Amino acid sequence: MTTTLDTKGMNCPLPILKAKKAIKDLDAGETLQVLSTDPGSVKDFEAFCRSTGNELLDSSEADGVFTYMIKKSA
Repeated sequence: MTTTLDTKGMNCPLPILKAKKAIKDLDAGETLQVLSTDPGSVKDFEAFCRSTGNELLDSSEADGVFTYMIKKSA
C-alpha cells in the first residue's frame, strides 16, 4: 500500500514534519510517497531516512516537483 502526502508549497521543515507524522500511521513495509516543491527537501529526506532507518526507494524531480518514495522499516 502506498500513501501519498502532498507538501507542495511548504518549506523546510514542514515537509519532513508532515512525513514523520504520516509514516507513523503506516505498517512496516508500506510506502509513503511525498510530493514537495522545496529544493532543500532533497537533502532533508536523505537525512531523514538515514536517521530514522526508513528506506528512500526513489527520489525524482519533474517540473519543479520532487517526489520521494519512502519505505517504512520494521
